[in-house]
Amino acid sequence: MGIWIGRGRKARQTYGFDDVALVPGNVTIDPEDVDVTWRIGNIEVDIPIIASAMDGVVDTKFAIEMGKLGGLAVLNLEGLQCKYDNPEEQLKKIVAAPKETVTNILQEIYQEPVKDKLVVKRIEEIKSAGVKAAVSATPPNAERFGDIAREAKVDVFVVQSTVTTVQHLSSQYKTLDFTSFCKKMDMPIIVGNTVSYEASLELMETGIDGLLIGVGPGAACTTREVLGIGVPQITATCDAAAARDTYFKRTGRYVPIITDGGMRGGGDLCKAIAAGADAVMIGSAFAKADEAPGKGFHWGMATPSILLPRGTRIEVGIMGTLKEILLGPARYDDGSQNLVGALKNSMGSCGARNIREMQECEMIVAPSIRTEGKTHQRAQSVGMGK
Repeated sequence: MGIWIGRGRKARQTYGFDDVALVPGNVTIDPEDVDVTWRIGNIEVDIPIIASAMDGVVDTKFAIEMGKLGGLAVLNLEGLQCKYDNPEEQLKKIVAAPKETVTNILQEIYQEPVKDKLVVKRIEEIKSAGVKAAVSATPPNAERFGDIAREAKVDVFVVQSTVTTVQHLSSQYKTLDFTSFCKKMDMPIIVGNTVSYEASLELMETGIDGLLIGVGPGAACTTREVLGIGVPQITATCDAAAARDTYFKRTGRYVPIITDGGMRGGGDLCKAIAAGADAVMIGSAFAKADEAPGKGFHWGMATPSILLPRGTRIEVGIMGTLKEILLGPARYDDGSQNLVGALKNSMGSCGARNIREMQECEMIVAPSIRTEGKTHQRAQSVGMGK
């Protein structure tokens, strides 16, 4: 399997969003008749879209609005919202910082320790609005914040790092035992990130309820440049989906996979679902919302790292309200708005009545899909030529 890249060394061909396209079905369905709901543990969610746990995207107000519109937004418990009583002051500093010094400013601001009382306060703020509260922490801090979040009645807990495996070795700290952690927590546990069949299968066997797929594809992430690691998202999603299906056949327990990052608009979201995802996690598209705390700016979770920053601050601008981005009506022609509408229309064209059927639609390798017949759009920098 793979092609020769040198004497005695093969490499596997992999594919990203721009390399593939979906084939319309022999039967088509009215988009209004398709079902886009999905489940995480015992929770049913109206739309298969999660907002990333990034400080430029999710605060409590954003999480509440996302919940009211039918989705989930994950609050980063190790971010500004739980470090500062008034995080808006720090957000203004980040937004105003010159690009030459913004990384240093981020590093300084994020040195403030997390305050347990703010973890409780933020969860209570979200839940008081009558929506589901989802939060995240890194593996080394999952036990501490997991206990606090459980007491605060959080609905979904995410354990997230750049690369997550069951067999993590460290001489510096106690590694997280996912099996015992899942047994202790009485809410759905989502873990990530990973990209391989083997790692996905091992993580599912610990009892997790959902798995994040993707290493380095995010718009504000520089992991692939700094560390040289990553797998294009279509291949990573297909491999993880195969692990999910193997695990389901073996145990009868279904663990949804969530493609995390790299999606620029509705078309990429549809391709992620077709590749096997049950839901997607998106950051930069939501950083463009009026309600996003970054006010048109977006930065990766590893950007403030003191030792090795693996992200950057980017300006994405403000494109509209969260409702417009999720549900429309769309004011732009580039797929950045009405993501749910795009998914429903794509599912209808592929003849898929629900997410599981969309995962079975035909996919082709199509490297010319973005350029074929689009000469005028490229020349005029409109539509698909932007």
